[in-house]
Parts: sequence; C-alpha cells; structure tokens
Amino acid sequence: MFRTAVPPLPITGACQCGRVRYRMRGAPLVFYLCHCTECQRQTSSAYGESLRFRRPDMEIEGELRLVERLSESGARRQGWFCPDCGVRIWHGSTASPEINIKAGTLNDTSWLVPAGHIWTRSRQRFIAFGEDELVYDRQPDDGYAALARRWREMTQV
Repeated sequence: MFRTAVPPLPITGACQCGRVRYRMRGAPLVFYLCHCTECQRQTSSAYGESLRFRRPDMEIEGELRLVERLSESGARRQGWFCPDCGVRIWHGSTASPEINIKAGTLNDTSWLVPAGHIWTRSRQRFIAFGEDELVYDRQPDDGYAALARRWREMTQV
C-alpha cells in the first residue's frame, strides 16, 4: 500500500480558464478512481478522479452551471461546471452531505494516491490493478467505508 501526506489546508483548485476557483477547508475523506462510462465520457479518459469532501467545507469563487441527471446506479446526480471552459469542478448526489471534487482541478496533484477503484466492470482493458488494491465491479456495497478506511491508513504518514 502506498502512503501519502495530505497538504496543509486549505486545499485549492480551479477550472481550466481560472474563472472558477475553490478552497476546501476540511480534510479529504477519500480519494478513488471511478471507471464508469460516465466518468470516461466526461473526462475523455480512462477514469475519473474523485476526491471526496464534506459539502460545507467548500468555498467557491465564481459562478457555476448545474447539470442534473440520473446515474446508472439510479441516484440523482448533480454536476457543477465552469460556464466558460466547461470543466466539471465537482459532483454529488442531491441527498448526500458529501461531494466529489474532480481531482484534476486541484492546484497541486502531486500528493494524490487512490485508495481504490470503483465501477471496474467498465474499465478500459489496458488498466491493471495491483494485488493489494481495493477494486469494486460497481458501487461499493459498504457506501465507501472500506475505501475511507484505506485512505485513513494511507494518509497517516
């Protein structure tokens, strides 16, 4: 298992054009990679990087555009985007007090190491997982508890 250190708070980031900026005043709860087809389409890549925080810990500068839809799991999803460059800043479910920052928008990504992988049934065939990695075919049955435990272990450097 890789270990990593969470940088000093606040953790900051921005969209591609810089119109929308944010600060996270609380520590991240977990970082994982999602291999669902939605994340693949949204990122134009093999997976999405999700850094989970408590919604009240986020401070936004700038205006965001909201897009809502139903996910494959049946949950109502919200995505918040920069209205100019179109970058997704964060997403979450309407009923959850937690949000997922799209980790590629962080100002410093050098410390990121995923606690695990979800929705791997739709992963790209060239993606391989290590023997000790947490891997879920779909959404974790435990509501991300095992991923959060692994994250806590990884970040206690």
